[in-house]
Amino acid sequence: MQNKAFCNVRCRPYYKLVPISNGCPYHCTYCYLAFVYRKYAPFIKININYDTMFRQIRKALANSQDKISFNMGEMLDSLALDHITNLTTMLIPFFSAFPRAYLMLLTKSKNVDNLLAIKPNQQTVVSWSLNSQQIVETFEPGTASLDERIEAARLCQQYGYRIRFRIDPGILYPGWQAGYWADLIQKTLAVTKPENITLGMLRFLPGHLRLAAAAYGNRIQKLNEHKFVKGASDGKLRYLPKERIEFYNFLIDTIRSFDKNVSIGLCRETPEIWDVFKDRCSSTECNCVIW
Repeated sequence: MQNKAFCNVRCRPYYKLVPISNGCPYHCTYCYLAFVYRKYAPFIKININYDTMFRQIRKALANSQDKISFNMGEMLDSLALDHITNLTTMLIPFFSAFPRAYLMLLTKSKNVDNLLAIKPNQQTVVSWSLNSQQIVETFEPGTASLDERIEAARLCQQYGYRIRFRIDPGILYPGWQAGYWADLIQKTLAVTKPENITLGMLRFLPGHLRLAAAAYGNRIQKLNEHKFVKGASDGKLRYLPKERIEFYNFLIDTIRSFDKNVSIGLCRETPEIWDVFKDRCSSTECNCVIW
């Protein structure tokens, strides 16, 4: 379990839960986990020392009087292997006993059977990483389709869970506006009412493109066609600021046309981009933390 914060990139601190120590069953071309875990592929290691994890959570809570977010979606997909680990059947009831502790789950799966078999609580927030179906098909092999993710979110919200969405990474392609408007936002907000939608755009560690090319071959070439620039002190490559501003403005306008009240945040953006959107997005409300 680790505390997380970034220098010069706006990101509120939270604790990471890492019960699966390396790897992911999905093969998203852009995912930084392929970069982080490259020495371990193709193996996935599942930790089973859950008592240690629960003890660390109790210790973190004992040392703080504030609300604390425990994010299980930073270094893995929270639900992709839940049918094997059954970890949510232990974690969700555990968190119900701690009013200042919040479990944050993030997924690209439809694997919610365990969630629908136990009692939900306000200490658990379930979030789906969403993208247009064209991006899902091109860059997210193995994951649930967009429609399957939306249906899983609808079922969880209907059952009583708090839900959020993370539209990240935004990727530009010819006709992207139609894909993100009708294919994604309209479909999603027609059947769900999330408490937050967090937006982010594609970003890379410089060495990632080389490693991804070795792993995925031609699939990475479609990302190499974009003109990325060094964007912040984290050293990541990003779209030009004007392209990010255009993307965020379009998505925010579209979201607001369906939901006037949902909170909107930005994911790991630079201060200059945050300054542009300081009146449109909340700097204290985003996917990974509680407020």
